Amino acid sequence: MPLKLSLRPGEKFVVNGAVVQNGDRRAALVLQNKASVLREKDIMLPEEANTPARRIYFPVMLLYLREGDPDEQYAAFTQRLSEFMGAVRDQDVLGECLGVSRDVIAGEFYRALMRCRKIMAYEAERLGMAAHVDSSVPARGHAG
Repeated sequence: MPLKLSLRPGEKFVVNGAVVQNGDRRAALVLQNKASVLREKDIMLPEEANTPARRIYFPVMLLYLREGDPDEQYAAFTQRLSEFMGAVRDQDVLGECLGVSRDVIAGEFYRALMRCRKIMAYEAERLGMAAHVDSSVPARGHAG
């Protein structure tokens, strides 16, 4: 099923590891086959992985984009998730963590990223962080 992206002027996104930027007008892009796609708002730079939940998101994002050594990214993910789960007592959040783990094991990296956003929102709330994390889950993250 195709994926339609509605793009703001100048909006960046990643398709299968390539950074693409829209021109100076709104545009719609339709991907007809399966591809790893992340919008600018879902892309995290290494220096932004500065909290426990963000350190879970980052290696999952790299796995999804097929960047770097997958064994290293998976090891980083499992270590960070284990540390986070050891510090959290909220059953709903622990359930999301287990869901992230199941999704990563199944190779459903985009779904895992969207679950991570919920964990990041929980963390931001608990830490009283001013910046809010969008924990809404878009309908689809990849064409296929």
